[in-house]
Amino acid sequence: MSRVGKVPVQIPSGIEVKLDGTVLVAKKGNLEKRLETHGRVNVEIKDNEVVFTRNGEDKQSSAYWGTYRSLFNNILIGLDKGFSKSLEINGVGYRANVSGKTLELQLGFSHPVNYPIPEGIDIKVDKNVITVSGTDKQQVGQVAAEIRGFRPPEPYKGKGIKYTDEVIIRKAGKAAGK
Repeated sequence: MSRVGKVPVQIPSGIEVKLDGTVLVAKKGNLEKRLETHGRVNVEIKDNEVVFTRNGEDKQSSAYWGTYRSLFNNILIGLDKGFSKSLEINGVGYRANVSGKTLELQLGFSHPVNYPIPEGIDIKVDKNVITVSGTDKQQVGQVAAEIRGFRPPEPYKGKGIKYTDEVIIRKAGKAAGK
């Protein structure tokens, strides 16, 4: 049984939530996010909170119950505060720059890597730290993973792009001659 699904989701002030059939709509200003529940869980809005209940007693229903509750909670957090991930660039000559809607990366290749910034994502570069932020948790994580994928950190010198809280386990290089 889902322990996550039992907890009601508190609606932050300034966010309007309504239910259109099986679609939950959260709106803040002109920004709107939708969650289609496909009728797998029952949703009620009461007293400034959203309550999710299971449709049946089977295992699949319990899984959807917790999943939809977490997805909707992430939508509300994203509209209220937003999500962000920080990446750090390590390496001689490695640098990043934002120009318009493109992130330009110099990563030791013979050519610069140009990454088009998706809609709804904001990228800031401060020296060797890239900050990816937005309202959609999944999209922020996906963009950060794609940027890291251009040059993942290597274990000998630690060169590459890593998350700021990531720990790179270093390997010893060649042993000195006897």
